Amino acid sequence: MKNEVLDNLDKLGSCARDDFKNVTDSKKLDELRTKYLGRKSALTDILKKVKEVKQEDRAEVGKRANEVKAGIESLVETATKTIENQKLEKNLKEDWKDVTAPGVRPQRGSLHPITQLMQKTEDIFVNMGFEVEMPYEIDDDYHNFESVNIPKGHPARDAWDTFWTEDKNVLITHTSSMQNRVMKNKKPPIRIIVPGKCFRNEATDARHEHTFYQVEGIYVDKGITMTDMLGTLKTYFEAFFEKDIDVKFIPDYFPFVEPGGQIALTCVLCDGKGCKVCKGSGWLEILGCGMIHPKVLEMAGIDSTSYTGFAWGFGLERLIMLKHNINDIRLFHKGDLRFIKQFN
Repeated sequence: MKNEVLDNLDKLGSCARDDFKNVTDSKKLDELRTKYLGRKSALTDILKKVKEVKQEDRAEVGKRANEVKAGIESLVETATKTIENQKLEKNLKEDWKDVTAPGVRPQRGSLHPITQLMQKTEDIFVNMGFEVEMPYEIDDDYHNFESVNIPKGHPARDAWDTFWTEDKNVLITHTSSMQNRVMKNKKPPIRIIVPGKCFRNEATDARHEHTFYQVEGIYVDKGITMTDMLGTLKTYFEAFFEKDIDVKFIPDYFPFVEPGGQIALTCVLCDGKGCKVCKGSGWLEILGCGMIHPKVLEMAGIDSTSYTGFAWGFGLERLIMLKHNINDIRLFHKGDLRFIKQFN
């Protein structure tokens, strides 16, 4: 019996060495590990017969069995390392990167032209000593209308085609809705711009949109005059359009300013020579403005006998259209990347 067990162990070891020579992947390795070292392996069957060997021969048989088992375990370990090294070499070959090669420029997005020119506008006014306040896009009737001298029933309300919410609030029709809050919360001198999105329930065409961006400006202090307003706006327009520009005041009516009017500036497309856009006049009416109405100052808690101020509001898209000679305001919100990418 001893010799039979020893022969079987030698044959098992020889077979294992032959089998492990052909191991090429982890799946095959797992199969051989189970075959030679598992609970139902040939080695287990042989070891069960050791009890049939004579007592004095068991030590020799046990020693040989341990040697065969250790040999198989060594074959498993060697095969495991070989497969891992092959995987590593394959990964290094496939994933190798030349770190000295020139980099690839990543794809980058671009800022919308409204965002770009809004930032430029804010920078210009901040450099002139103004602060930036953001409006509420949904506000109450008082701040949007009453606090800027447009009480309920006032005919001037018809000029603002308003979106109303179910709880009687409004989508702001102008960023003037922040005037009262700003003047109540700050002490003169007050220099503020309010850039933000406005909404009006009107027909859309190449020159009109129901959603647009407006920049409101407020300057309140002692001794402020129309000359200060004209100088401030002229400075802004020259910085925005990056050229010399003349401005003129044309009287007009707005309930929140007195006197009020329109600012016209030299046509930036023809430099004042006359063109189709300015209808040959050389001038473009660009914004409403004026000296803040004393009643608006008083509603904000400012003594109108000691302080004066001016305010203005202009549509940002119209300025961008002039700066870049864009002929349709609807392009700004159409979502056409061909249009947007022109401003990278």
